[in-house]
Amino acid sequence: MKIRIGTRGSKLALWQANHVASLLEENGVETEIVTISTKGDKILNVSIAKIGSKGVFTEEIETALAGGEIDIAVHSAKDMPSTLPPGFTLIAFTKRERPNDVLISHLPELDWEKSQDEIIVGTSSTRRKALLKHYYPHVKTVEMRGNLQTRIKKMQHGDCHALLLAYAGVNRMGYNHMMAHQFSSEQFVPAVGQGSIAIEIHQQLPEDKVDLVRKAVNDRTTEILLKAERSYLERLQGGCSIPAFALAELEADQLQLTAGIISLDGQKMIKLQQSDKLENALTLGARLGDTILSRGGAAILKEIKEKP
Repeated sequence: MKIRIGTRGSKLALWQANHVASLLEENGVETEIVTISTKGDKILNVSIAKIGSKGVFTEEIETALAGGEIDIAVHSAKDMPSTLPPGFTLIAFTKRERPNDVLISHLPELDWEKSQDEIIVGTSSTRRKALLKHYYPHVKTVEMRGNLQTRIKKMQHGDCHALLLAYAGVNRMGYNHMMAHQFSSEQFVPAVGQGSIAIEIHQQLPEDKVDLVRKAVNDRTTEILLKAERSYLERLQGGCSIPAFALAELEADQLQLTAGIISLDGQKMIKLQQSDKLENALTLGARLGDTILSRGGAAILKEIKEKP
C-alpha cells in the first residue's frame, strides 16, 4: 500500500513531510511526496492577515485531497484554522517539539533587551508582534514573509536585526547556533499547535489507510493537548492571523490549559489558566474560550475585525 503525502514546497515543509514519510516507512508503508504551492506561498508582499485568516496555507492542498491526488496532507499544526471545511479532518499529530518562540540573529553581540538603539525584529505573526509590544515596547517590528531561508537572507541584508520564530522550525532547519534568546512559554504563550505536525485527510480516504497513518504517526499525548488548544481557538472562531494563544500541558493526571488573547497594540491582554481531566480536553478548551470572551476577549476580537 502506498500513501501519497501532500506538502508545501519550502525546506521546512519538506522536512516535515519527509519526517512523516519516515514514520510511515518504519511501519512498512510505501510513500510518495507531492509538492503543492499555496496562496500563502505565492503572495509574499502583504501580511497573512490581509490575505485572509483561513486557508492561506491549506486551500490548494485541500483541493488535492478532495480530488484524490493525495491521500494525506502534512501541515504545521499552528497553521491550521480552528474549523476545517466540510469533509476534512485532522487524524494525527506528531510528538510535539518544544513549543516556545525564539529570537535568532546574525549579530552575535546583539543586546536586544537593553540596547538604547532601535532594535528591529522581523515577524509575520500578529501574536508575536503584539507580545513584543506588550513586553518590549522599545522593539520595532517589520513584516517578514517567506520561508525561513528567505527571511534569514533578508535579515542578513539589513531588513532587521533579528527574527522571531518558533523553536521547532529553527531546530529542524539546523539554525540553533543563531539563537539569541529563547522566550519562556509562560511569557510568550505559543500559538495553538505550535511544535507539532498535523495530518489532514478528506473523508473519502479508506479506513484502512486512516488506521495505518494514525498507528504510524499519531502521538496520543500530543493529540489530547492539541484538542484542548484547538477547542479553545474554535470558540474564538480564530484563524492563524488572530493574536490568540494557548498551551496545554500535562500536570500529573490533569490537563492544564493556559490561553488568552492580546490586542494588536499590545496594550490589552487577557490570559487565564484552567485544569480538568484528560478526557475533558474538548470541554476544557471550550469553557476557557467562553471565559476569555466574557472577560474582554470578545471586545478585543471585535476591535481586531473592525480594523481596516
